[in-house]
Amino acid sequence: MSDAFCSDCKRQTEVVFDHSAGDTVCSECGLVLESHSIDKTSEWRTFANESGDNDPVRVGGPTNPLLADGGLTTVIAKPNGTSGDFLSSSLGRWQNRGSNPDRGLIVAFKTIATMADRLGLVATIKDRANEIYKRVEDQKSSRGRNQDALLAACLYIACRQEDKPRTVKEICSVANGATKKEIGRAKEYIVKQLGLETGQSVEMGTIHAGDFMRRFCSNLGMTNQTVKAAQESVKKSEEFDIRRSPISIAAAVIYIITQLSDEKKPLRDISVATGVAEGTIRNSYKDLYPHLPKIIPAWYAKEEDLKNLQSP
Repeated sequence: MSDAFCSDCKRQTEVVFDHSAGDTVCSECGLVLESHSIDKTSEWRTFANESGDNDPVRVGGPTNPLLADGGLTTVIAKPNGTSGDFLSSSLGRWQNRGSNPDRGLIVAFKTIATMADRLGLVATIKDRANEIYKRVEDQKSSRGRNQDALLAACLYIACRQEDKPRTVKEICSVANGATKKEIGRAKEYIVKQLGLETGQSVEMGTIHAGDFMRRFCSNLGMTNQTVKAAQESVKKSEEFDIRRSPISIAAAVIYIITQLSDEKKPLRDISVATGVAEGTIRNSYKDLYPHLPKIIPAWYAKEEDLKNLQSP
């Protein structure tokens, strides 16, 4: 209970809030001071380990503009032991028999959401991947293709377009068995189809070695100082014509930076954390070595330290 001014009592009185009707009532004269109030308290939530029969949620999910009905379709729940068992079960069977044009999209969107959650991706990337898949699906040309590879490729392209790239190997780890080769083919197919739809090439975004650096360093448990040195080094490396993939350059820079510090990391650990083969890191190291005096920050290592650096 709280106090409010009552126009009939002409003073502050205690009021009672009727949650079922949304009314605020004066406790002394019974005057309704406010009606149909909006409940601003927190909404109930349902967790995975709770029974579906006691779902306290009072609202549905958010609308989805990519679905024909906006995602607002009514779903008839399973029987819960009440007198309406026969009616609800019969309606449920009839609903399942009906054709839902968005059923395939709903399943695909759930798969993309699961992959995005496992990779720790933000909602904007997930939404972009859903949009890409919807555009491809609308062309009715993806039938017979590997669905898991197609969804993984949509997520890969969405990461690129949102400037949060992930390696194909990272995407492959959550792609429900789809191989790197299959995802690569699916990516090329999607880019081609979207190009045909718009009449122009699809903008994928440029990948830089620095895009992967912080994540790779975090996987290796590197200190803030070594991470800062690695980021500065990889940015400097872009000024030179080093014909290696950004991921390979990032892995080689991490190896060099850790070898110059007290927290040296084995080549195998760096290979596992970055997904780059040990042989590729060695070759990238050789390409970077002539430019190390200009790449490695002066505050982090001296020229003598660079000369004594051992190759992997």
